Amino acid sequence: MIKVLLVDDHPLVRHGLTELLGGTDDMQVVAAVDDGELAAAAATEHQPDVVLMDLSMQRMDGIAATRALLAVLPSARVIVLTSFCENERIHDALEAGAVGYLLKDAEPEDVVRAVRDAAAGDVPLSPRAAKALLPQNRRAGRAQSDALSAREREVLALVAAGLPNKSIARRLEISEKTVKAHLTRVFSVLGVSDRTSAALWAQRHGVVV
Repeated sequence: MIKVLLVDDHPLVRHGLTELLGGTDDMQVVAAVDDGELAAAAATEHQPDVVLMDLSMQRMDGIAATRALLAVLPSARVIVLTSFCENERIHDALEAGAVGYLLKDAEPEDVVRAVRDAAAGDVPLSPRAAKALLPQNRRAGRAQSDALSAREREVLALVAAGLPNKSIARRLEISEKTVKAHLTRVFSVLGVSDRTSAALWAQRHGVVV
């Protein structure tokens, strides 16, 4: 049974999705909350497999909520379900850790299929979102990767593999201070502020060991 958490500030949307997903044989809506601030706590309590996440909410938006939720439940598969199809929003959602992006004009069967796909490890993207995102992602990712030196890419790949600075230094036969210097430069080029975001970027753009 696929456990689903709904995060959306519209009661009608929450009710409709609960009815839709609850009518399947393999899904259960374990919780539905009306703001991103409540998402992490709900995820901790109910341990969902898949999260359907709205973007525009009053107290905490879906981008911040996705980051907060994945910090407490990294195994969750977050699908953004929104009315917005701008490149920047899609890019930000995926960088925050969402694995899918659907528009609210999707057919009901598309939403059901997306939840199943996400639970199975696939990446569900609506056709319009994919069209808006992928060319930009390829250009931006290639440009950022090209701006890194070979050594910086090595360090980034090892960060993505989960190695701490001490292990990276030992593996590359450099000092920890040098590793930190490389990471400072990597963070600047990628426009991220921490190791987790850098690791996500590396995994999404194929910079891996």
